[in-house]
Amino acid sequence: MKSLLKLEEFAELLLATLVFAHLPFAWWVLPATFLLPDLSMLGYLAGPRAGAISYNFAHHKATALAVGAAGWALGQPGLLLAGMVLLFHSAFDRLLGYGLKYGTGFGDTHLGRVGKVAGATSLTEA
Repeated sequence: MKSLLKLEEFAELLLATLVFAHLPFAWWVLPATFLLPDLSMLGYLAGPRAGAISYNFAHHKATALAVGAAGWALGQPGLLLAGMVLLFHSAFDRLLGYGLKYGTGFGDTHLGRVGKVAGATSLTEA
């Protein structure tokens, strides 16, 4: 099952790349904007619940699709780019095992605990 889910995330990553390739932006724009969704982690400065809300909003696939669809419908390449960056970033994070956050702490995700867990030394052991 885990391999099937990773395959799905990889397909979403490829879809975002394919849509990006048809946008009027230079190739370097996607890698240059790749980490922008992680600015949502600044919400953790207001506490774990606020951090989880801001992080999850920026990393939720529905947000990515809504922004991308709005860009397409309105003929705004910048909005479509933003949606594809969000989708690409979120799919990449999920491939690495980083999921949506619970309000209990940054390491508590819908894909399991991220970080050191009961003596684990890496994410793959956790």
